[in-house]
Amino acid sequence: MTETNHNGSCLCGAVRFVVKGPLAPPSACHCTMCRKHTGHFEAGTDVPKAALTITGEENLTWFQSSEKVRRGFCAICGSSLFFDPLHLDWTGIMMGAFDGPTGVRLAMHIFVADKGDYYEIADGLPQNLQ
Repeated sequence: MTETNHNGSCLCGAVRFVVKGPLAPPSACHCTMCRKHTGHFEAGTDVPKAALTITGEENLTWFQSSEKVRRGFCAICGSSLFFDPLHLDWTGIMMGAFDGPTGVRLAMHIFVADKGDYYEIADGLPQNLQ
């Protein structure tokens, strides 16, 4: 059996990444910080740090958005790429940054109490207020 790799990058290609192994079903986060970081709500999957390889790290900028979390984006094109809880062994990756089919489907919505007033969530998936 061959191991699955999932490739991705920022918009300009200066930051690339490979995830070795399967992807967990993503969640959509509607919290204020994720909405401001991405310009809408954020859809991401969490991967073990050991499964993630990043190239072009010299073009990756980290913003410390809270005491516990930093967010990674391309310093050249501004693409939102990563959500990194500093004291945990996983990194969140924005679903829109993957190059091809991922084979996963959105599993749930979180922090819906903070969602923007300009859209509705009507896909029938579970919604967690926080």
